[in-house]
Amino acid sequence: MHLRYRGNRKVVGLNPEPTRRRPHTFPTAMLTPLLLLLVLFEPAGSITFYLPVNSRRCLREEIHKDVLVTGEYQISEAPNTRNSLQIKDSSSHMLYSKENASKGKFAFTTEDYDMFEVCFESTGRVPDQLVNLDMKHGVEAKNYEEIAKVEKLKPLEVELRRLEDLSESIVNDFAYMKKREEEMRDTNESTSSRVLYFSIFSMCCLTGLATWQVLYLRRFFKAKKLIE
Repeated sequence: MHLRYRGNRKVVGLNPEPTRRRPHTFPTAMLTPLLLLLVLFEPAGSITFYLPVNSRRCLREEIHKDVLVTGEYQISEAPNTRNSLQIKDSSSHMLYSKENASKGKFAFTTEDYDMFEVCFESTGRVPDQLVNLDMKHGVEAKNYEEIAKVEKLKPLEVELRRLEDLSESIVNDFAYMKKREEEMRDTNESTSSRVLYFSIFSMCCLTGLATWQVLYLRRFFKAKKLIE
């Protein structure tokens, strides 16, 4: 409230309200993609299945080149039973192998894009055993807590590092999908051209065969004096 004088009279007035500043908010357009990345690339849960006695069970997965793969497994204990674990690529190159496997961890880095196979084998005389396998690769396999300790990163910086790795992984996946699409397109075009050439060749052969049959029958009928 303020006072002002007009002649001999005193006039009472109110001060104008000060302008309020709006608090700074994080742009929604930038927040939405980050949330989508976190939701879409949430680490998958472990796999649990039963391993029958004297049998072999394998899991296969395609993994890109130069990708870190880590895993942790646990097999329920059973007397007089031997379990083994083997991890191989499509060329039967052994990446990890362990006899009398019951519980442990493994890690390796892929050398090329390939189909990798994780196999559990059981021999003995006991009922089915329960196998729990937790396998991660790429961004999921990285230990960001250790990275934060080594590089002395703040929690926000660690999360940004994780998002950066996720973005790079997405870019690599799209680049690979684009490359596969180009390869499939080239294959389709090559197959189409081959089919076209084969169709033309078949039509030429059929036309030549039909012409030869007409000439042969005409000559035959002339020899039998059936036509002039």
